[in-house]
Amino acid sequence: MTETPGAVDDIRMGSARGRWILLTTVLGSGLALLDSTVVNVALERIGDEFDASFAALQWTVNGYTLTLAGLILLGGSLGDRFGRRRIFCIGVVWFALASALCGLAPSVEFLIAGRALQGVGGALLTPGSLALISASFHGSDRAAAIGAWSGLGGVAGAIGPFLGGWLVEWTWRAVFLINLPLAAIVLVVALRHVPESRDPDAARHLDVPGTVLAVAGLGALTWALTAAGEEGGTLAVWGTGVAGVLALAAFVVVERRSRAPLVPGELFASARFTGANIVTLLVYGALGVHFVLVVLQLQVSAGFSPLAAGTAMLPITLIMLLLSARSGRLAQRIGPRWPMTVGLLLAAAAMLWLSRIGPGASYLVDVLPPVALFGLGLAGTVAPLTATVLDAADDRHAGIASGVNNAIARAAGLLAVALIPALAGISGTDYDDPVAFSAGFRTAMIICAGLLVGGAVLSAVLLRPGPSVASPTRFRTEDCPHCGVIAPQQHPG
Repeated sequence: MTETPGAVDDIRMGSARGRWILLTTVLGSGLALLDSTVVNVALERIGDEFDASFAALQWTVNGYTLTLAGLILLGGSLGDRFGRRRIFCIGVVWFALASALCGLAPSVEFLIAGRALQGVGGALLTPGSLALISASFHGSDRAAAIGAWSGLGGVAGAIGPFLGGWLVEWTWRAVFLINLPLAAIVLVVALRHVPESRDPDAARHLDVPGTVLAVAGLGALTWALTAAGEEGGTLAVWGTGVAGVLALAAFVVVERRSRAPLVPGELFASARFTGANIVTLLVYGALGVHFVLVVLQLQVSAGFSPLAAGTAMLPITLIMLLLSARSGRLAQRIGPRWPMTVGLLLAAAAMLWLSRIGPGASYLVDVLPPVALFGLGLAGTVAPLTATVLDAADDRHAGIASGVNNAIARAAGLLAVALIPALAGISGTDYDDPVAFSAGFRTAMIICAGLLVGGAVLSAVLLRPGPSVASPTRFRTEDCPHCGVIAPQQHPG
């Protein structure tokens, strides 16, 4: 395949080449998406096999999120500089090898290390999926390709919990081992059918110091928050937490002075961009905890099987698939302020409703109504939030603005999954005790509802109508009928 230094020749959506590129990017992003949804369903079985503490289960989730959140911006920069297809393929191979390590893990510590390595692979392949589409298609074909990519990604998000539950009924290890044949297909198709491209204007210097500080700061802070739930406020916990905060503060200083910063400081000169990302921090923190604890509560307390617990979340994705485009169009007509405010209040009410799940819970009476309400709330929130982030940045920074918002969303879930269970009193092997876990679950859901209410208030206050810097030709939400389902994290779970 001939390489080109910048964008490749125009490729049409209906052409064979265009279909191959779309298939590659959908399958590639689907690897990371499926993994993020199915692992939550497997946590209870993983804990039982390894007799693991709840902190270990937190790290099973957070080990992946930590490296993904810390490295995803660097992954995009590597693709622009060294070749988007090349870095994408390296990410696919890395992700597959790490998945094999997870599937064969002899201990929970080995599993956590494998999950961290998976996150590295995800950071290389995730930004590459959309970058390959942007480099290959142009004009209306690009909008159509992104719409198809996101819509098919929504389908992957819908089947993920069902597939995860089915695999876990057999063995939780299959959740990871299934990635191997999928990755092999992606790699073969990418190498045979996807053209290489680079950004000729990409920075010659990579922001390695900023990346190291981001990963170190998030890692130290996450460890301290998780350990606090098990050990309390020991000297080691406080010392590590302070070190994490200092590393993140140093990251801000380094970014201001870097010749090629991961996060350009001028982005946050926009009050609208800053406000949208503060809302993202609160909302995706709550979502991260929700999708871990609700699935566990359904299994631990309500007695649902892994398959039933995973499938219970399916209505959220289906409702977002149906309504996100309409929500996006409404937000473009009247602004994002009120759709997001109302949507987050609905989601907060649903979170409080879900807190009542307990022993003997009926799916149709106790689970489906609040889950459906939660889906309605997210459908009114996610697409307008994504559009606000993109509209607040100029065309030159549109890609990095989306990447920064993506990283913030993942970091929010990382820190919230570490902190909120500790605040709720969930620790040790509480997931083996329905009474103790239920008490902590209710407290955690109340805290998450409070975060969503905070997001609603900030949306009403900070996202007042104002001028948009987006150009008239900027890709619009209605061009991508399901973008709200996947952005900024591809799926809330």
